[in-house]
Amino acid sequence: MRVRVRASLVSLSAAIEVVTGFALIIRPSALAWLLLGTDLSEAGQAIGRLAGLALLALGWACWPSKEPVKDSAPPLPLLTYNVLIAIYLAYLGAFEELRGMLLWPAVALHTGLSIMLVRARFLS
Repeated sequence: MRVRVRASLVSLSAAIEVVTGFALIIRPSALAWLLLGTDLSEAGQAIGRLAGLALLALGWACWPSKEPVKDSAPPLPLLTYNVLIAIYLAYLGAFEELRGMLLWPAVALHTGLSIMLVRARFLS
């Protein structure tokens, strides 16, 4: 049962990164506005698309195999990413005053995923 829960958690987290990656590749300014309440320059859009490609690769690399391995832990890169992105987005909202309507929900989502991934990796 735990293996299925872990696989579902990893699948959810990886899927969120894949979707976010595609959004950054297609419309980086739209995501910037939703998260940070500001537009991107041309250079910012190019960097946003690079970040989108990286998120797409991260999500793809961390996608669970079709045959779950017994006692497999969630991938450490996925956990690391979620922890760091939660901290960075919270910092932007608290200290840089960059706030779009999806900033705090994104902080909550990545914080929640981080907690669940930590529990699945280290406490199960």
